[in-house]
Amino acid sequence: MTKTLTKHGNSYALVIDKPILELLRVTPETPFEIVSDGRCLVLIPVRDPAEERKFQQALERVHTRFGRAMKKLAE
Repeated sequence: MTKTLTKHGNSYALVIDKPILELLRVTPETPFEIVSDGRCLVLIPVRDPAEERKFQQALERVHTRFGRAMKKLAE
């Protein structure tokens, strides 16, 4: 996907489409850590520790319940 910057007052903005926001589990209120090596820009959502813990617990439950089936599907 290629995007261009949009004029926003005296600055420029990069508009992120809603499906990507949903995929990343972020909202317009989600803070981001911005990292750059001078060539690339990386946006990392800053997660609420309680929400991240809840997500990890749900992931573990799915793995416990369906782990063997997922492994078979991957073969």
